[in-house]
Amino acid sequence: MSQPDPFTAAAGPTGADAPGGAARPRPQYGEYATPEEQRARIRQPDVTWALETGQPAAAPTPPVAPAQTEDPVRPPRLADRIATIALLTYGLFNVLSSFPAFTDYAAYADTMFSVLGVDAELTDPAAGRPWGIAAALVLAVGWIGTALLSWRSLRRGRLTWWIPLVAGVVFTFIAGMLMAVPLMGDPGVWQALTDSIR
Repeated sequence: MSQPDPFTAAAGPTGADAPGGAARPRPQYGEYATPEEQRARIRQPDVTWALETGQPAAAPTPPVAPAQTEDPVRPPRLADRIATIALLTYGLFNVLSSFPAFTDYAAYADTMFSVLGVDAELTDPAAGRPWGIAAALVLAVGWIGTALLSWRSLRRGRLTWWIPLVAGVVFTFIAGMLMAVPLMGDPGVWQALTDSIR
C-alpha cells in the first residue's frame, strides 16, 4: 500500500474532491511549504529529512565573524626600525656625555661664557650644581620613557622614528632651560652681559 504524499495531504483535496469540482495540480517543488520551511531547506539541506519525518527542524547556526583586535599588528618596517634604533643610540650617547658637564656647573658656565664672548664669573658656583643634576635627571628619565614608548610602538608595527626625534628636542630644551636658571639669576652674569652690550 502506497504512502500518501505529505505535501498533497497538507495542501488539501485535489481533483474531483476539491471544492467546485475543479482539478487542482499536484504540488511540486515545495510551493505549499511555509516560508520557514522553505528558508530552512535552502539554508540546511539536512533539515529536509527532519521536516519529512515530522521532526522539529533545528534553527540554523549563524556564522560567527572572526574576532578583530582593536590594534592589528602591522608588518615591521625595516627602515623605520633602523632609524629608530639609531636615534635612540644617539640620544643615549648625548645623555651619558651630558652627565659630567651638567654636574660640574662651574665648568659648564665657563664654557657658556666663552661661547657668548662674555667675561663673567658666577657669584655662587655651588648654587648651580642642583640645577645641573636636575637637568641630567630630566634627560635620563626622558630617554628611558622614549625608549619604552618606541619599543612598544615598534612591536605594534607603527611608524616610530619620529618618537625619539621629537622627544630628544623636547627634553633637550627642558634641560637647557634648567641649566639657564642659575645664569639668569646671577647678578654678576647680568652685569657682565650689560657691559658687553654697551
